[in-house]
Amino acid sequence: MAVWQLDDELWFPNPRWGEDDGLVAIGGDLSVERLVLAYSNGFFPWYAYKMEREPHWYCPLDRYVIFPDEIHVSHSMCQLMKQQRYEVTVNQNFEGVINGCSKAQNRNEEHGAWLGPDIIEAFTALHRRGYAASVEVWRPADVTTDAPQLVGGLYGVMLRKAFFGESMFSLVPNASKLALIHLAKAMEAVEGRFIDCQFETPLFKSMGGRHITYDEYMNLLKPSPYRVL
Repeated sequence: MAVWQLDDELWFPNPRWGEDDGLVAIGGDLSVERLVLAYSNGFFPWYAYKMEREPHWYCPLDRYVIFPDEIHVSHSMCQLMKQQRYEVTVNQNFEGVINGCSKAQNRNEEHGAWLGPDIIEAFTALHRRGYAASVEVWRPADVTTDAPQLVGGLYGVMLRKAFFGESMFSLVPNASKLALIHLAKAMEAVEGRFIDCQFETPLFKSMGGRHITYDEYMNLLKPSPYRVL
């Protein structure tokens, strides 16, 4: 097992050579080209920007995904959607979502915070190039507000008909779940392959997530000319 030091060239080592926790490499940059190469092969950057100066690149061999047609929508979520209390949009406020993910519940004040200025800048550049997307959840304007309010959402990378989830946030109950359901339904409509959750969490497990091997994961990522959403 080893952790590789990246240089200015665009490459990644075989993930099977990495650590048990999925850490494979350190260094390189966060350019659009490197990020596209990374996600096309199952890698993603994840590091505590207050403690580490270089990106850390992970590629777990045990992957946790949600297949769009397997999304579990609970009875309570069905009721919430029927009430039409919130509006859900796609790519209407990417910067608002990524900043919301960074700051919600004071995440940016934590010592191990990972969604810092460099990551925000890098993924915003990905979005401008058409490789990243956001799902927004809005509370409509009412007598107390002059405009709709962004109350939740998620963002991630989209390549080869797959969506690689990065982060989500909720300022009201269930907003992130609502965004994830909307994403899954949109992907199902265009025959999207999977939503990469990176790691298992109780939330993702409750919504239909499951483990697949890295080999299965890469077989699903065969080159495609299409992009989700």
